[in-house]
Amino acid sequence: MTTMDRREFFRYVAGAGSVCGLGLLASGIIDAAMLDGGDAAEAKYYEKLGDKKVRCKLCPHECRVADLERGTCGVRENRGGKYYTLVYGNPCAANIDPIEKKPLFHYYPTTDAFSLATAGCNFVCRFCQNWEISQKRPEQITSFALGPDAVVRAARKNKCKTIAHTYTEPVVFFEYMLDCAIQGKKAGIPNVMISNGYIQEQPMRELCRYLGAVKIDLKAFTDTFYKEQCSGTLKPVLRTLEILKEEGVWFEIVVLLIPTLNDSVAEIRQMSRWIVKELGDDVPLHFSRYYPTFMLKNIPPTPPAVLDRAYKIARDSGVKYVYVGNILADAANTYCHSCGKLLIQRVGFSTDITGLVENRCKHCKTIIPGVF
Repeated sequence: MTTMDRREFFRYVAGAGSVCGLGLLASGIIDAAMLDGGDAAEAKYYEKLGDKKVRCKLCPHECRVADLERGTCGVRENRGGKYYTLVYGNPCAANIDPIEKKPLFHYYPTTDAFSLATAGCNFVCRFCQNWEISQKRPEQITSFALGPDAVVRAARKNKCKTIAHTYTEPVVFFEYMLDCAIQGKKAGIPNVMISNGYIQEQPMRELCRYLGAVKIDLKAFTDTFYKEQCSGTLKPVLRTLEILKEEGVWFEIVVLLIPTLNDSVAEIRQMSRWIVKELGDDVPLHFSRYYPTFMLKNIPPTPPAVLDRAYKIARDSGVKYVYVGNILADAANTYCHSCGKLLIQRVGFSTDITGLVENRCKHCKTIIPGVF
């Protein structure tokens, strides 16, 4: 794993400014004294199998890992029959983002999130926009030491309402995220998880005790897509969404629409109806525009008409709050589901609350779902 001391870190950000286009911590966002931690830590969810082998119990892959080998995510290693996370307290990217960038539209709109990520992912999405860090092992990219306490201090210093675990897949840095969420909850700074939802039930329920909100990327509504495009399966993700509903954690869903792969009328309708039936009609559903990247460059960007069609299908299926993203559109705004008046206007990441009084529509007094 590549790490830096404090002097090297600030020299690096001054010269480079960003890592993989995400942006590392810019000078002044954190103090030098915050740089700490960074040692390998024992993983929480695994079982010993004998002969120094282990089975990971964090995500549905349930990787069986021999001594000195790693799981699918590339950031968990078996060392003599003990399983370790190699990214605890070692983010490779951090920034201050508007919460709308996650996107979370019904969770403290207009506020900032102290956003961070480590290397690694438990999926291999052929269309990943952050593949430069999600598909790397810790030693292949530059990281820096920032423990949970320091993350909370950095969020407070920069007047961030929340801490966001994002960019890559936070499930693979579960222990780090969990401790940040525990410390953040004590300090009154909620943590949010921006995830593919590929996690087992027990660790997800543990996280729910401390997280403020979750955004799940629902890649598609077919197992074929998950297997061929992501190296995963659909059912565990649907179960995660059900758990979030059961635990009462605020969550929103994003679907990246890729032409010919997951954008059919039948699939969008089936997905929307499942959401309304199993999760409720007040769960915000975002349809996002795909752009060619990583291993999927032969399909052109999603036509605006496809996004508009998905929007209408979801609304007709009963989803009250449907959004369109990665493109400038009126469907990025929030309208009251009762009277239809404009509540929140969004242009890019610029957000203006015009029709809300606390959590109610100022026009008809209807309660708007979310945390405002």
